Amino acid sequence: MSDKTPADFWFDPLCPWAWLTSRWMLEVERVRPVEVRWHVMSLSVLNENKLDEIPERYRELMKTAWGPVRVCIAAEEKYGSEVLGRLYTAIGTRFHNRGEEQNAETLRAALTDAGLSPDLADAMRSTEYDERLRESHREGIDLVGQDVGTPVIAVPGADGERIAFFGPVVTPAPKGEAAGRLWDGTLLVAGTPGFYEIKRTRDAAPSFD
Repeated sequence: MSDKTPADFWFDPLCPWAWLTSRWMLEVERVRPVEVRWHVMSLSVLNENKLDEIPERYRELMKTAWGPVRVCIAAEEKYGSEVLGRLYTAIGTRFHNRGEEQNAETLRAALTDAGLSPDLADAMRSTEYDERLRESHREGIDLVGQDVGTPVIAVPGADGERIAFFGPVVTPAPKGEAAGRLWDGTLLVAGTPGFYEIKRTRDAAPSFD
């Protein structure tokens, strides 16, 4: 049995803010007894009943967003959930750090980077894995409600109940002990009964340095 605290992390690989939070979580693993367990959620599923309420540019993005999450679920189905972390790293590095096109060619390259079959990229245009995708999405979003996005993080609370929250949204991703202190503070506020939100206007774009 591991003595590390499991941190379940739901991501959509298209979201740059979730990508930054995920890189922070890898730093947290280095400095705190935490083990991240990766799961897929979907901005497309989250917003499919809100398309009339969101800007046209974002509606177009939601069409594109189906592809990467389907590929992630296909990989999970074929290889098991343990491959999701390295596949997410491979996709996110190409999408966000390198600015590559969010298309089948890039997904094939990312699958190869992760040591997985590049043929799984074909899943991006298939509905075969959508039921499992919706289940994975629902597992995360049901913990926090519909008024948030990605990422969602859940950890065991002191009383045995799960503590779940959206975010944190941060740029750039803190490193070293700074990452650990943010983790400590996030758990403190998230574990406070009745605490819901702390927020300020974002005045910086995502920084992947």
